Amino acid sequence: MKKILLLSDTHSHIDNDILKYAKQADEVWHAGDIGNLTVTDTLKQLKPLRAVFGNIDDDKARKEFPLNNRFTCEGVDVWITHIGGYPGRYDKRIREALYRNPPKLFICGHSHILKVMPDKKNGLLHMNPGAIGKHGFHTVRTMLRFEVDKGTIHNLEVIEFKR
Repeated sequence: MKKILLLSDTHSHIDNDILKYAKQADEVWHAGDIGNLTVTDTLKQLKPLRAVFGNIDDDKARKEFPLNNRFTCEGVDVWITHIGGYPGRYDKRIREALYRNPPKLFICGHSHILKVMPDKKNGLLHMNPGAIGKHGFHTVRTMLRFEVDKGTIHNLEVIEFKR
């Protein structure tokens, strides 16, 4: 079993609230728009990090992190990308590959809107943790934590902070 902290859209912001939850996780996953790499460098000092770059990220982030990150964690096939869309409205860049070989868990960021929803047509769970940074239109900063174990996802929690 692994405890996962899922965040996105930090836009160069890292603080003690985020770090407190990162310390409680086994792994941290970042769904893009990192901003300054101090964010990911700090997270990597605490826990293993899996991340993708987002549309605001510079060449340094693009060299360090992929556009898409697909991996298996505790029997769960995971695909993380920054701009991915939602069930029924996936981004055209990933749509064909997603339909051809859907993961069990599809994660994206970008919208700054927290959503967790099943895609029954493709047999996957879609997660967007919203935005934990302070830049953007969102009024509540959000991230998710959950557990993965033996091919299943358990104990999903929303973590919220005032902006």
